[in-house]
Amino acid sequence: MIIVIIGAQWGDEGKGKVVDLLADRFDIVARYQGGHNAGHSVYVGDKAFVLRLLPSGIIHEESTCVLGNGMVIDPKAFFEEVDQMTSQGISITPERLKVSSRAHLIMPYHRALDHTSEERLGNEKIGTTLRGIGPAYEDKYGRRGIRVSDALVPELLKARIERGLEEANRVIVMYGREPLRSDEIYEEISALAERLRPFVCETSNFFAQAKKQNKKILLEGAQATLLDVDHGTYPYVTSSNPTAGGAAVGAGIPPHHITGVLGIVRTYATRVGEGPFPTEMLDAEEDMANLIRQRGNEYGSVTKRPRRCGWFDAVATKYAAELNGFNSVALTKLDVLDALEEIKVCVGYEIDGKRIDTFPAVSLDLAKIKPIYETLEGWKSDTVGITKIEDLPAKAREYVEFLSNSIGVEIGLISTGPERDQTIILQDSVMESWFK
Repeated sequence: MIIVIIGAQWGDEGKGKVVDLLADRFDIVARYQGGHNAGHSVYVGDKAFVLRLLPSGIIHEESTCVLGNGMVIDPKAFFEEVDQMTSQGISITPERLKVSSRAHLIMPYHRALDHTSEERLGNEKIGTTLRGIGPAYEDKYGRRGIRVSDALVPELLKARIERGLEEANRVIVMYGREPLRSDEIYEEISALAERLRPFVCETSNFFAQAKKQNKKILLEGAQATLLDVDHGTYPYVTSSNPTAGGAAVGAGIPPHHITGVLGIVRTYATRVGEGPFPTEMLDAEEDMANLIRQRGNEYGSVTKRPRRCGWFDAVATKYAAELNGFNSVALTKLDVLDALEEIKVCVGYEIDGKRIDTFPAVSLDLAKIKPIYETLEGWKSDTVGITKIEDLPAKAREYVEFLSNSIGVEIGLISTGPERDQTIILQDSVMESWFK
């Protein structure tokens, strides 16, 4: 069994908790794209783990974790996270953690280029986390990147750094910054590469052998569908493919080996950074946005940036469900809505006076959208920690059913709080079969 877990909105849907819940039922948990700009928060008892690069499965001692070839890895950030997790009592060894030899490295000049890129774009900036992810992917697709395997060969690493820095420094200096030195970068990266060496693995072969042994594999995406570089709100997107198609490529697994896709969906919507957000709570709804933000702790796990908040967008979420082929949906943060008297759901878009029920590609169209809402009655009672669907207030059950019907996919899991045991698994759902 190979399952892919994907965020259905703009990220921060609560993937970390769901992966953590499923991880002890899988032998291998793998990340297949992105870098350390993605943050998962996992709560276990009184401990909070913030994961940026490492899969959420690392918390489970029996899980083997993989960083796939589709990722870009900052080796300094990698070991900072490894050391932090070790200090929290998590064992991380080369036997438990595999890093693809084909993953690309984020270099110091990529971070510098990220800063200059945002400065250059001015009012049209993307709103990146400035961690060098985009420039690293640019070098990858420009065939001038440095892979993990390259960094393990000193003369090759040195030559690649000199070549990459020659071009990067032209841009860095143009924007008034001091040029970086290749010898200093080589000294830093070569030492980190040697420390990384025991973790390096031909991960596609590792997965192939695991499949032959009938091991269960969980593939964990970072960011989310609407940030996909091909299918999201371009150009306000990430630099990789978080969608189901990207899972096969980014892990090195044949597409037909994937047996299921789970979408993670929040009961409302948020977005970090720039870009169109049709259901964003603005102006007259600013107080509502602040209430949602405070109740949902809607601040970036990595950046601490306040997230933009909005109503549930059924049009965008249905688009994500169809694009990824969701077999089931995990609905998170139901309890955040406990205080609301009324809850809006966007069920259609209006652009230039015409109704559309599909998610448009053009940013100008997205910016002109007037959401068409249906308003549902809130339940005004506490749902935190409820573990049975029949114990939810009637209006909360109606809301869940309305969302399921709107996006056309069963809801198999409902999260009623951040803890592992604050979860409802619906009987006879596809999700329930994955928990067996």
